[in-house]
Amino acid sequence: MSTILVTGGAGFIGSHVCEALLRRADTVVALDSFNDYYDPQIKRKNIVEVQATATGIHAEFHLVEGDIRDFVFLEHVFSKYNIDAVIHLAAYAGVRPSIENPQLYTEVNVLGTVNILEAMKNHNVKRHVFASSSSVYGNNKKIPFSEADPVDHAISPYAATKKAGEIMCHTYHHLYAINTACLRFFTVYGPRQRPDLAIHKFTRLIMEDKPIPFYGDGSMRRDHTYIDDIVDGVVKALDWTSSEERRYDIFNLGNSQTISLSELVKTIEHVVGKKAVLKRMPQPPGDVDCTYADISHARKVLGYESNTTLALGIEWFYNSIIRNPTDSDNWDE
Repeated sequence: MSTILVTGGAGFIGSHVCEALLRRADTVVALDSFNDYYDPQIKRKNIVEVQATATGIHAEFHLVEGDIRDFVFLEHVFSKYNIDAVIHLAAYAGVRPSIENPQLYTEVNVLGTVNILEAMKNHNVKRHVFASSSSVYGNNKKIPFSEADPVDHAISPYAATKKAGEIMCHTYHHLYAINTACLRFFTVYGPRQRPDLAIHKFTRLIMEDKPIPFYGDGSMRRDHTYIDDIVDGVVKALDWTSSEERRYDIFNLGNSQTISLSELVKTIEHVVGKKAVLKRMPQPPGDVDCTYADISHARKVLGYESNTTLALGIEWFYNSIIRNPTDSDNWDE
């Protein structure tokens, strides 16, 4: 069994990844800064659930609080725990906020990633999974998006930081033989999803008979991927890095289906059993017109599949809200 450092381990994807690793008897060290990008109490609740999972199956779990921009802190973490591999999920996410604060996104997403890679180099950690994003494709005219497509035309600082992260990962792979899988996530949703993301926000607002922000004419299309499928891909990518041969590759993790904003709202309406009240707004700058993952490479190399339809995934997400209502009622823009 291995000791895995999961950065961003208290977040939406990170907490689910921690639980998956614990269930297969890996030791997990979850690192998170619990910043206020969204309510930190949501992330602390995630950790309570992860700790309950660890306790229930007698698995070893450690939580460390700190900032990946703090290299001295990272050195302490790597020195204290005998880290075998890193799943680097920590980042400031979101296209629109990155336009408002590109310096912060660059500091956390680029400098923070370099700090992780430097600590891995210093402590001879040779296995790395890096969370990238479908945003790197920009307004790619060729669909579905393939890992072989050029990604040199980012249209948001967030996308640019993720592309920079991929390049830095390749540099450290080349110089220091760190096996790395860069995973381009496509619009992940499911239980514990951040409250500012579309499916979570729309579902709650429709439940509460409040207007939902409806951008553009509703024709924007997204490839929505259920969290369980993403976690399965992350774990498969981690295992792929365990090879003794030098490995670096990029993989799309998506559902390989697209749905328009209008169709998404109709799907949520059907699951919730209520009509949405639309608050029509212009399409924001930086938002891409379409995301659509070609997952043939991930399927061939990792054995990755996306098995959850959008309708079923939204039903599961809705049921998770019913089971675990939140005290917060601030879901408006």
